[in-house]
Amino acid sequence: MNVLFVCLGNICRSPSAEIVCHDMAVSKGMPVQVDSAGTAAFHAGEPPDARSIAAAALRGYDMSHLRARKVTLDDFYRFDVIFAMDSENLMNLRAMQPKNSTAKLCLFLKKYGSLSEHNVPDPYYGGGQGFERVLDLLEDATEHFLKAQVKK
Repeated sequence: MNVLFVCLGNICRSPSAEIVCHDMAVSKGMPVQVDSAGTAAFHAGEPPDARSIAAAALRGYDMSHLRARKVTLDDFYRFDVIFAMDSENLMNLRAMQPKNSTAKLCLFLKKYGSLSEHNVPDPYYGGGQGFERVLDLLEDATEHFLKAQVKK
């Protein structure tokens, strides 16, 4: 399975989702390929936000090697599923999606989260607690996503 996680700038939520899913899949010996991107190119080529890197490191994740990029039309053919971090980015992805593309689009938390939120909140303009909350939500949804893949 090839999975793409998408937020706006690809420096907070989606790279966090990428590293959480990657590391959890590796620890379970699951063949899941992951990547992340943004619907905007504000931070293309930049590493994740330092606060995302720090929060992830406290949980044993190393995302310092990741670099932001913008979603491309090729992504809609290369990935099996594209998980949006929030409704706005899902709407943007639907507007970009070619008619004959093969990727399925959905909200990650709505499909796999169990903590009653459908949107991963953007922590960019808040404090450190926001980055911790993002990881809580992503770890929960990733656990459910990977369990669903085993059942297939």
